[in-house]
Amino acid sequence: MKQNKFKFQTPLGLKDILPQDQGYFEKVYSTADKYAKFYSFERIDTPILENYELFLRGTGETTEIVEKQMYLLKTRGGEYLAMRPEFTPSLARSYFEQGMISWPHPVKIYTRGPVFRHEKPQAGRYRQFHQINLEVFGSNNAITDVEIIWIFYSFLGALGIKNLVVMVNSIGNSQCRPYFKKSLTRCLKSNESHLCVDCKRRLKINPLRVLDCKEEKCQRIINQAPQILDYLCEECRRHFKNVLEYLDALEIPYNLNPYLVRGLDYYTKTVFEIAVQPEDDQAKKNALVGGGRYDDLLKLIGKRNISACGAAAGVERIINTMKEKDLKPDSWPPPKIFIAQLGDRAKIEALKLIESFKKNNIQAGFSLTKDSLANQLKIANKLRADWSIIIGEEEVVKKSVIIRNMEDGNQETVLQNTIIEKVKSLLKKEKAKKRK
Repeated sequence: MKQNKFKFQTPLGLKDILPQDQGYFEKVYSTADKYAKFYSFERIDTPILENYELFLRGTGETTEIVEKQMYLLKTRGGEYLAMRPEFTPSLARSYFEQGMISWPHPVKIYTRGPVFRHEKPQAGRYRQFHQINLEVFGSNNAITDVEIIWIFYSFLGALGIKNLVVMVNSIGNSQCRPYFKKSLTRCLKSNESHLCVDCKRRLKINPLRVLDCKEEKCQRIINQAPQILDYLCEECRRHFKNVLEYLDALEIPYNLNPYLVRGLDYYTKTVFEIAVQPEDDQAKKNALVGGGRYDDLLKLIGKRNISACGAAAGVERIINTMKEKDLKPDSWPPPKIFIAQLGDRAKIEALKLIESFKKNNIQAGFSLTKDSLANQLKIANKLRADWSIIIGEEEVVKKSVIIRNMEDGNQETVLQNTIIEKVKSLLKKEKAKKRK
């Protein structure tokens, strides 16, 4: 007989992050925090809800995100808000609103947390997912582009992810891109009948978006299209040359992808993705990080010519890659000490003792809901604790505890006010014994 589903379930495309996955998130976030702080990035957090026009203007009216994927809501006051589909426009908004423009430049900030896109749920894609962003405001130097690439490349390596490759391109700027766009449009129009429905629409409003299409029939046309590298102005050509020279000097493996444009309107010059190189060269590369330079975004949002560069890492994609490669997060070490209790007053004393252990950075196991000493000691054995501390009604009265060696069963009684030093001594001896 088929069991009825529970009435309330997570909405389509959303999921719970269960205890068995929390370790992966903690590992990814803690590693990202260490790298960001080491490279002098300061953390900020922006609201989940932002003014809809921020993304309309910043992310781009013709992007898939704005056209199809944003979660919109109208407040009772008539204000249109959007659940953030990405971080960069929010960080650019904060840069101006919070007065970062007066800080010493370049301003290096990072953030992490959930973002929301109403896209079709599929393997590895969710409507609420998590990103880690690094952004640099106020530098037009090519070394900044490479610094972002280098940090994310090293961060992924620190998680144990190997065989990484950087896919890189330059999409020029407002000076040279119009010439490329004109040539691209001619090519696409001559093949318009073979384009997918979405790309026929993109061709009319923003032909560069066609280059981002993954449809096989569109890919065949894209591979015959002109390459933007042939249209770069002197400034963009020099900038990109410097980027590649820095990547060579750092021995970061990269592939030139002349059709890489990323899916956002604000990019200029350098764009890149970092992916795991598949064993089959024909297999699709799944990007874990994507970003680039966006020198025009801050002008759109704050009407100031301020250069900027940044990137975002997809946390769920990184975790899925770790699982595929059997890269497990750090596990919490099992406790050496187990605290057992007998009686209501003993439970109170046990809680006090647990807090004392915590203050002294001594990990302890316990099970306050179990009344049977035998059951509690079974848990201690399962945890492979070396010693159990037993508190009963008699010990409460005498302000003492019993310490039992779980290996040989020997035990002794000590006063409660000496237990911390006693345990520290036992742990120190055990550590010295293992070294021998």
